[in-house]
Amino acid sequence: MTFEYKDIVVAVDGSETAEVAFNKAIDIANRNEAKLILSHVVDTRAFATVEAYDRSLAIRAEKYATDLLNDYQTKATEAGIKNVVIDIEYGSPKVKIAKDVAPKHQADLIICGATGLSTMERFFIGSVSEHITRYATCDVLVVRADEENE
Repeated sequence: MTFEYKDIVVAVDGSETAEVAFNKAIDIANRNEAKLILSHVVDTRAFATVEAYDRSLAIRAEKYATDLLNDYQTKATEAGIKNVVIDIEYGSPKVKIAKDVAPKHQADLIICGATGLSTMERFFIGSVSEHITRYATCDVLVVRADEENE
């Protein structure tokens, strides 16, 4: 009996490990002829204090997310993925990916990098990938960025 993934969420944040996770997601999606959901969560928790001084932060974060996902969508299409979906969410990445994005798309696999952009958050409250692994209701592949994977 073989198992195929049909709906794959890949969480990207612009980090090096997210790039490695994206490349792994391309390989798995191609092998399984799966839909690839490119997900980026704009972390709104940082806006509360900073927006008092700079109201353009949310606009810039949304533009960054859109540009990032459009770039990944182009790469995925060029790599042969036929069904690519972009999903931009707002809130806490560690919560939104496992509890909102994956169920919304009925994902059977979430792929994410072992570490992302937020070293301080990881130190204080745990990593996004750790939280996804703990709370996702589908399979999770945590990809490490090392010389072998790059």
